[in-house]
Amino acid sequence: MTADALEALLAGNADHVESLPDDYFAAVQDGQDPTVVSVCCSDSRVSQEGMWAVDEPGWLFTSGNIGNQAWDRYDGEQVVDGNLLYPVANASTRTVAVVGHTSCGAVTAAYHAATDGDADHAPGIEKYVEALVPVIEDGLADSNVDETASDDEVINQLVEYNVDRQVEFLRDSDEIPDDATVLGFVYDFQRVYADAVGRTYLINYDGETDSDALAEFAPEGYEEWVQRLTA
Repeated sequence: MTADALEALLAGNADHVESLPDDYFAAVQDGQDPTVVSVCCSDSRVSQEGMWAVDEPGWLFTSGNIGNQAWDRYDGEQVVDGNLLYPVANASTRTVAVVGHTSCGAVTAAYHAATDGDADHAPGIEKYVEALVPVIEDGLADSNVDETASDDEVINQLVEYNVDRQVEFLRDSDEIPDDATVLGFVYDFQRVYADAVGRTYLINYDGETDSDALAEFAPEGYEEWVQRLTA
């Protein structure tokens, strides 16, 4: 199987090389100036470049981890994850996108840890699950999350809640400049929000989560891309 995987990787790269014009990297040879930095959940079903149809280098700086978490710990303190902070601090990127996704495995794991104590994970995974457990516990106590719904429905509501908390953390952090805009999205590949596969829904704009207020931020023609499961 490893040999098959290696051949698939190299064949895919060969196709990639053949598809690129000679000047594809010309504008970014000496540096980068990305417009957006995106922190997304590490999931094989969720492609950051794919969801935005990014077809040029240097526009999107991508960061990913279990549960699309914007924070990390350094010297005992909670800090902005360096993978996300790097382009903000060093390349003047001023748009940050936090992207969760439906049926998130990290949120699911934290949900089960919070509700039935199931937390049997390897240490490198447990670090991320443990960081999410307080978020999930707070979410379950929030009146906007319907605990009487099915587990799948509650988990998708908690995906939104987690995105909201990540956005809130970034907006409150001294490491993120005041002129930066922080956006929260949920990528839906399961038709949870509507009958559309692969749509990325805007659920938070710089801390604004009211559906009517969010609608005001939607560019013309993209009203259906602004939607929430919770109030």
